[in-house]
Amino acid sequence: MRKTKRFEEDARYRVANREALIGIVLVMINFALWFGFAYGLGSKPVEEYSYIWGLPAWFFYSCIASTIVVVILVMLAVKYLYKEVSFEEENEE
Repeated sequence: MRKTKRFEEDARYRVANREALIGIVLVMINFALWFGFAYGLGSKPVEEYSYIWGLPAWFFYSCIASTIVVVILVMLAVKYLYKEVSFEEENEE
């Protein structure tokens, strides 16, 4: 019981849980963009595909453009949402 209470009181665990949730949201955004573009634009017959840089538009948007967007989102999350946390144990008196 003492160990559980210690985890609840330690602010590092709250920060870690919050940052884990941010990471899960970013993964879900990545999957939604990939799936939406791949199956939304890629469900037409091949003869009707449009091409960007020699790649089918569905592939370009799902694999290249969405990856760039998600990388930018991750960079912004790390810069503005994540906190630096000390790994050193604080001595309780």
